[in-house]
Amino acid sequence: MAKLSWSSIALVLFLSVVFAVEVANCASACNYRCSATSHRNPCIEFCNMCCKKCLCVPSGTYGHKEECPCYNNWKTKEGTPKCP
Repeated sequence: MAKLSWSSIALVLFLSVVFAVEVANCASACNYRCSATSHRNPCIEFCNMCCKKCLCVPSGTYGHKEECPCYNNWKTKEGTPKCP
């Protein structure tokens, strides 16, 4: 088994904390992103799923998907956008 250096362990812990902070921001970002839709619950569900995968949510309540390529490019099996 390979030995891990303290710097490697510190880096893993740091990235874990950064990821946790980013995921924690998903809820507030998705609440705003979905605030103008009449389909709020599915919007929030899919937005949170996309945020957790992509680690970003486009600004505004509609559009601006070019700000987050992963969010923009994730499609359903039918080829429609998965992320609101």
